[in-house]
Amino acid sequence: MTPTVTLRSATPADATQLAEFARRNFAETFGPSNTPEDLELHLSYTYSPDIQRRELANPRFATILAESEGKLAGYAQLRETKAPASVTSAQPIELLRFYVDRPWHGRGVARLLMEAVFGAARARGADSVWLCVWQENPRAIAFYQREGFLKVGTQDFLLGTDLQLDWVMARAIG
Repeated sequence: MTPTVTLRSATPADATQLAEFARRNFAETFGPSNTPEDLELHLSYTYSPDIQRRELANPRFATILAESEGKLAGYAQLRETKAPASVTSAQPIELLRFYVDRPWHGRGVARLLMEAVFGAARARGADSVWLCVWQENPRAIAFYQREGFLKVGTQDFLLGTDLQLDWVMARAIG
């Protein structure tokens, strides 16, 4: 029997749990392709509990948690920010982070979470969602393409001291 997954909006009280989950998932996903030093530098300035608490309290962010039996199965984070020039819609919003824990891969959690992202984006008045994805992350790229995202440009991403290239992908939402 598959446990039930529920979605809810994160609050600042979720900061420590979210920071631990985010650090672990980022390290599992990108650690094998990066140096330990660059990875740790990135994790330290992106996923501390204090940074997560500030993001969760910031009204420009919307963070959706997917939970099962009191544990995180995944999360998505939207951010109202200026889009790159390659994103041409009138009211875009950024999908800053989107992670599903490995035990939940292939079980529908990502699809459920993405539907919630589109709903939250619409509720904030967005007409499109854009994101950056590492060009060397074929699993994520394939998922975003299945969800209707198209490559519209590229953007630099600094992981620690390593300058990498991300794809900018976007899709209209109705």
